[in-house]
Amino acid sequence: MLKEKVLRKLFLGFIQLHILHHASKEPVFGLWMMEELHEHGYEISAGTLYPILHGLEKSGLLHASEKIIDGKVRKYYQITAEGKEVLKLAKEKALELIEELE
Repeated sequence: MLKEKVLRKLFLGFIQLHILHHASKEPVFGLWMMEELHEHGYEISAGTLYPILHGLEKSGLLHASEKIIDGKVRKYYQITAEGKEVLKLAKEKALELIEELE
């Protein structure tokens, strides 16, 4: 049980990095992000993803805007200047850790 809790915490951090990375390239929306994460082996539900997106937005790392697509409102998330700074620092730490682990 402890192993799963630790892994979940680590993976949630990785997921946030994925989100910030993709949102720095172009605006992303929830369903696309779920599919992208799935391609990387993360099984994440909307009930997990959307609170993460909202938390990143509330923290000022993402900015949300709404667009109407096929008559439905879709929320797009794009990285903010503060988010870019956090992503840069997180990348540096992640690369440092990868080098140490190898």
